[in-house]
Amino acid sequence: MAEKLTLLICTHNRAALLARTLAYLSQARFPPDAEILVVANACSDATPATVRAARDKLPVPLRLLEEPQPGKSHALNTGLAAIDSGLVAFVDDDHRVDRDYPLAVANAFEAEPQADLVCGRILPDWTGEEPGWVHNDTFYPVYPLPVPRYDQGMEGRWIGLEGPLPGGGNLALRKEVFDQIGGFSTELGPRGHNLSGSEDSEFVLRALRAGKRLRYHPEMLQHHYVDLERLTLWYIMQKAYKRSQTVVRYRRSRRRFPPRYLYRKAAEHSFRALVSLYWPEKRFWLVRTAAAFGELSAYWT
Repeated sequence: MAEKLTLLICTHNRAALLARTLAYLSQARFPPDAEILVVANACSDATPATVRAARDKLPVPLRLLEEPQPGKSHALNTGLAAIDSGLVAFVDDDHRVDRDYPLAVANAFEAEPQADLVCGRILPDWTGEEPGWVHNDTFYPVYPLPVPRYDQGMEGRWIGLEGPLPGGGNLALRKEVFDQIGGFSTELGPRGHNLSGSEDSEFVLRALRAGKRLRYHPEMLQHHYVDLERLTLWYIMQKAYKRSQTVVRYRRSRRRFPPRYLYRKAAEHSFRALVSLYWPEKRFWLVRTAAAFGELSAYWT
C-alpha cells in the first residue's frame, strides 16, 4: 500500500507567487490520499486569503498553518511536526511543479524502498527576458546565480557525503527521518526575504552522516521562478557573500580563527577584480571576492 504524501510549502509575504505555485499544483496529478500543507511564516499579506481561494481548485485537500516566529526553519519544523504522512515533499512558494511531480515522488520511494530521502531536478524557469550572461557556463561563469539549479542528468543515482548536495526546494523524505535526526537548524536559513540559507544543505548533510540514504530521481522536476530584478551584479555579490558565509558556518570545524589561505584567497581575488579590464572577467572576480569575504566572515561572527 502506497504511503500518504504531503507537499509542504513554507511562505513569507509572497501571496502572488504562492497563488502561481498553487495554480500549477491544481493541474498536477497526485497519488491517492495526498495533501498540501502551507505554512505561513510571519505573514502580513494576503497569504491566508490566497490559500482559501485555492482550496476549491485543487484535486487534494489543502491545509494552512501559521508560524508567527520569523525564519524559514521555524516554518519547516512547524509544518513537519504537524504532518502525519509517511512521505513529505518540499515545494518552494516560487516554483512551477511539473504536472507529474507528485506522482514522481511517490514512484521514487516505491522504486527505491531503501531510500530515506529523494531529490530531483530544479531548473530555472527562463522566459527569454534574462540577460545572456546567465547562460554562460564556460568562460567566467557567474555563480551562484540567484536562480537555484540542481541537475545531475537523466540517470538516477545515489548521492553521498561527497555531494553535490541538493537544496530543499525539490527534496522529499520519509517522515521518520525528521523524527530521528531532528528538524532544520534555526540558526540557519532565511528570515523574511534576507539572503541567508543552507538550512536545507545542513539537514541533508546531517541525515547522511546519520547513515540515511539519498537517491537522485530526475523525474522529480520543479522549475524555479526567475526574478529579473535579482539578475544584477550587486545582488549576486550579496548572494555569494551570504551563501559562502552560511556554508562555512555549518561545515567548519571548531577552530575560532580563519585559516591563512582564506586571507590569501580574498587578497588574490580582490587583486584580479581590480586589474581585470575585460568586463566578464572582472564580474567573475568581483563575485568570487564577495564569496571569499563571506567565508572569512563566518569566523568573525
